[in-house]
Amino acid sequence: MPECVDEILLETEEKMLKTVEVFERELAAIHTGRASVSQVENIQIETYGTMMRLKDVAGISTPDARTISIQPWDASNVQPIEKALLKANLGATPRVDGKVIRIFLPQPSEEGRRQNVKNAHRIAENSRVAIRNERREGLDAVKKTQKDGKITEDELATAEKEVQKLTDQYVAEIERHLGLKEKDIMTV
Repeated sequence: MPECVDEILLETEEKMLKTVEVFERELAAIHTGRASVSQVENIQIETYGTMMRLKDVAGISTPDARTISIQPWDASNVQPIEKALLKANLGATPRVDGKVIRIFLPQPSEEGRRQNVKNAHRIAENSRVAIRNERREGLDAVKKTQKDGKITEDELATAEKEVQKLTDQYVAEIERHLGLKEKDIMTV
């Protein structure tokens, strides 16, 4: 395949991969009933006159299935962290114990779990739409290349099949992650 088509395919695949990575991060933030560092690590904290992610100013751990423990590296960050956690509306109130902040997560109700599954499906649909948009952009780019006379009709057809193959691959990846997350959420 011509180099210009290879570049288009590579760029399209990179965009699709980034979409899946964003989807995975958004999915990780959905509460499953078990404590996870990913639920809080990207919360923005106002400290040192700037906004920083929680994971950049504190150690975060999950000592058990229902507890997230946050230990700021600088004790002066305890109050800003507590404030940001309250603002994040995690469904549990953080408790300050000296220099450590603990969040005790409640067992989600059946209705809460169903809502979390709905949220996961909404995020998945948005990601599938993004993948399809990236497919359209890739197809438009190869069609323009063919229109400009850089590739033949046969090469265009082959490139279109490759773009569709990438689309199918990354949509399947989204479906796989969604299925795992849904099972995780609904398991009591």
